[in-house]
Amino acid sequence: MEKIFTTENFEMEVLKSDKPVLVDFYADWCGPCKMMAPLIEKMAEEFSDSAVIGKLNVDDNEEIAMKYQVMNIPTLILFKNGAAVNRLVGVQSREILEKLLR
Repeated sequence: MEKIFTTENFEMEVLKSDKPVLVDFYADWCGPCKMMAPLIEKMAEEFSDSAVIGKLNVDDNEEIAMKYQVMNIPTLILFKNGAAVNRLVGVQSREILEKLLR
């Protein structure tokens, strides 16, 4: 199961993680985000040994979305050692996400 990131746990779960963290910035009303949800959940299970994969609701956590300049959703940002190192905007394929995580 994917992690749910919030303002309260973002620093500990994402920025201080010893594994790479893929954050899916989404909203409940977003159609493309809903299309990505099953893939994010499945990959969170499959990559649980090597990475943390989770979601952050931009409507509930606006300050984090603004900090990372998330203007469109879904936006996926890969964090390593507390830094945002890669960003993808829009619906992505499994192949692209796997390549990003390897």
